[in-house]
Amino acid sequence: MNRTFVILIFAALTLIATGCGYKKAVLAPAPMVLTAFAGSPQRYIAERHKLEVITSESDLQKSWESAVAFCPTIQCEVVSSSITTRAGDSVPSGVISLRVAPDDLKRLLGYVEKLGKIARHTTDREDKTTAVVDTEAKIKNLTSFRDNLRAMLARPSASVKDLVEIQKQLTDTQSELDSETAQRKILANETEKIALEIAFRVERPSGNAGGFAQVREALAESGSVLADSTASLITAIVAIIPWLILIVPAIWLLAKARRKLKLRRSSPAAPPASTN
Repeated sequence: MNRTFVILIFAALTLIATGCGYKKAVLAPAPMVLTAFAGSPQRYIAERHKLEVITSESDLQKSWESAVAFCPTIQCEVVSSSITTRAGDSVPSGVISLRVAPDDLKRLLGYVEKLGKIARHTTDREDKTTAVVDTEAKIKNLTSFRDNLRAMLARPSASVKDLVEIQKQLTDTQSELDSETAQRKILANETEKIALEIAFRVERPSGNAGGFAQVREALAESGSVLADSTASLITAIVAIIPWLILIVPAIWLLAKARRKLKLRRSSPAAPPASTN
């Protein structure tokens, strides 16, 4: 009898402890503790290159198309590309934004050098290690927490209130996990491939022709400046008009009152009335 009573008490205490722990897990989710990677030997570097290539106007289109066509032959992808032709006094130009694998960067740069004269080549590097490590730690912890919530959701002993709370936390956790996963893909694209921007410019003519071209460009820019100034003046006038509607009548009334006051002061005083 005593043995059976002890077993029943032990079972009851076990159920109470399990229920309390379950409630605590539902109402207070596990804290998002980030895993430390302070001694991580791997560095994540985002590298960007900018090239300015000078070509003749007749070769600009061909050079631009050639660079775009060469990219898919190596580990490279075209992010964006645009080209403008001569229209009036505007100078034609072309721009290509690429992402290339580090192993094929040298091949790509060597090919671009054959398309024209490299006038400028700038390189920029940014350490993204902290951002990558933090994002990976968040993904790891969020994934573990999501899996725990799914396991709790599958328990047959969960009440309706607990199921609603678990489902809400599961939805929020999955949304945050998706956001961090997308951020990690962006960081991977920045650190695993090298960004390269190629700007094609037309070579300026030399001698007198160059001087006349500069004059034409100056005249074109002056027209643009005049148009901008006119637009600013019109904007200022439109902004002042509502105030003029109030200010002009006020000034007119003030001037009229001032004239009346001056006339009163300048007119001779009336003689006193006779008492006889």
